[in-house]
Amino acid sequence: MRTLDSHLHLWDPEVLTYSWLEGPLAGRFAAEEIESARIDGSTEERAIFVQAGTAVDDELDEVRWVAGQAERLGVVGIVAGARLDRGTDTTVHLESLTAEPLVVGVRHILQDEPDAVALSSAFVTGAREVAAHGWAFDACVRSWQLPDVARLSAAIPELRMVLDHLGKPAVGTAHAPLAPTAEWERDLAELARHPQVYCKVSGLPAEAGGDWSLAQLEPFLDTAADVFGPERLMWGTDWPVSAVGPAGTDAAPDAVPDAPSTYQPTARSRWADAVSTWADSRGIDRTALFHDTAATFYRL
Repeated sequence: MRTLDSHLHLWDPEVLTYSWLEGPLAGRFAAEEIESARIDGSTEERAIFVQAGTAVDDELDEVRWVAGQAERLGVVGIVAGARLDRGTDTTVHLESLTAEPLVVGVRHILQDEPDAVALSSAFVTGAREVAAHGWAFDACVRSWQLPDVARLSAAIPELRMVLDHLGKPAVGTAHAPLAPTAEWERDLAELARHPQVYCKVSGLPAEAGGDWSLAQLEPFLDTAADVFGPERLMWGTDWPVSAVGPAGTDAAPDAVPDAPSTYQPTARSRWADAVSTWADSRGIDRTALFHDTAATFYRL
């Protein structure tokens, strides 16, 4: 099976600055580490690099750092970091990104921003510039911010957008699963009414703190498939953020609750296997889910 990981992170704290790294994620995750985390059974493995929360002053350097090793990494597209609410500074930054042909999209992380930032006139202006460049926008938000993304899509119908991690719903854990809330289901369905918005099947292991099972997450995947349709879903690993879980095992159902967290090197393969099993059980085209949809969306 060919795989195009639509959501891969890379970082090296000795090269760039990341203020948020801590615990098992505080080290380097780059070329050598991804080689040890390749996906079992993948006949051709490629990836979209998604900006990893560097300091704002490092965002262009991050793009250059990834581009310089893209062939070795299997990276075929870059979603660059970009603050979209800074007026002239945004315009200059986006123009600078045009120098790198691997850039296929941008991400301004909204999950920790105040509500309605995405609806400000400055942000909407910046997002229109993204669309004018022909790039996509990755929307990384919390579940309660989904209505803002829907309104942004309505304001800029020409902007291709993809929702990261199903909007980060509360999923609980394998030991204490939560069902999808009515609010999340309603807001996801409202967002999915905008045909230029896609959804990444990614990130849920991190939302479960690494203690997850397919049975626990299937209701969330089913909801996404129902409202977006399988043709607007793309698979991603969210590596290495979604590769951290309880110590002692890579299989969370056997993990000890409340055990210290550790990096799980087989997490990408485990997520691929789980989503593949779910897709087969629902009659969803794996080739599209694992490769073709992301390739088309990002215009590779």
